Amino acid sequence: MPAVQSPLSIDAPIITRLLPRLTDLFTELLDAGIAAIPGAEALPAGHFNDEVVPAIVAGAGAFLAALEEKRSCTPEEVAEWVAPVVQRHAEDRIPLRALIQALFGSVRHLWAEAGTLAEPDDLRDLLAFSDLLLELLANMTISMAETHGDVEQSIYGSEREARRLLCAAMLRGVETAELAARADIALADRYDVLAIQVVPFNQADPRVDTVVARRRIRVVQQTLDTLAATTALNTFDGTTGIALLPTAADPSIDPPYEDLGAVLAARLGSSVVVIDAGSVPRGELVSAASEATELGELARALGRPTGTYVLDDLMLEYQLTRPGRSRERLAQRIVPLEPYPHLLEALDAHMRHGADRKAAAAEVHLHPNSFSYRLRRVAELTGFDPSDPTESRLLAAALMVYRLYPPTAPAADPI
Repeated sequence: MPAVQSPLSIDAPIITRLLPRLTDLFTELLDAGIAAIPGAEALPAGHFNDEVVPAIVAGAGAFLAALEEKRSCTPEEVAEWVAPVVQRHAEDRIPLRALIQALFGSVRHLWAEAGTLAEPDDLRDLLAFSDLLLELLANMTISMAETHGDVEQSIYGSEREARRLLCAAMLRGVETAELAARADIALADRYDVLAIQVVPFNQADPRVDTVVARRRIRVVQQTLDTLAATTALNTFDGTTGIALLPTAADPSIDPPYEDLGAVLAARLGSSVVVIDAGSVPRGELVSAASEATELGELARALGRPTGTYVLDDLMLEYQLTRPGRSRERLAQRIVPLEPYPHLLEALDAHMRHGADRKAAAAEVHLHPNSFSYRLRRVAELTGFDPSDPTESRLLAAALMVYRLYPPTAPAADPI
């Protein structure tokens, strides 16, 4: 469609007054758009920044470039920077209604800013600017509606759903031939197994949780696809899941997962734990995925920071937390400390600082002598002496097991 000749010049005072405000306006327009969506204030800070601000910058650049050529933006130009953003939001199932509310909220703010900066002699230019803005708004709305509709018809199609069903079936050890055909995927003989754990985003409004979860699913899928150089199979639901990536044909190539936890954390804005369970034959995926899931849950329960972990990183903790009498007896050693939170606090500090008694005492605001007295009380109540290296390790294990798996109350003696 040919561009419409514009009566407004890029040198018009109304434009030259807006230009110095552009950098601030980019953020203000985003904020105004978000504020126009009911309930959007509950989303994480910066949820839309990485994807929307670049589009606003691109839109401003296109608008000014067209203005310099004394024309309006064509629908095709508008679609170049509108469609990719709308596509991503549609994949997150953000309703078209909400996107249009945000667009009009942003445009309303821009119009108000132009009106504030206008002077009495600018009426003609202000009307011309308004006309261009309305045309831009119309083209953006059309592009948004068309893109959103296209995504809704395609993105949740049978092939994508088949991939998720295929991954779930592989992790259950059931027949996969039909699902693989539906997903148009040739199954590999071996897969790298990754367990992903992300801190849940819990809000009172379940709609907010759903929006966050869908964006997380999309970001994780995109990141895994880049690593695998193909469509990665995964069951990630926004909080936890297993990913299966075909093992590289060359065994000398190290899998590129060392930084995956940090990369996902940066993109999701939340702490992420990834368990790299290594390369596994297809027939062993069920047990490998189950173990990786347990390791991920353990790492999260232990408060491990963002990162990618392997079994060796959690081997001792994993073995200590296996179900059985030993685990129960270890946890029972801490039970006598339950009525004495100050002793548990002292024990925690001792575990963090080890032989540095002075630093441990300072952490809990005690004189070293008072701190030593508390550790002696711990020894009396638990039977393990924190000052003894061997018994201190047993106490550390007991404390970890106690917190992860609180002991059951002992059965009452029969009368």
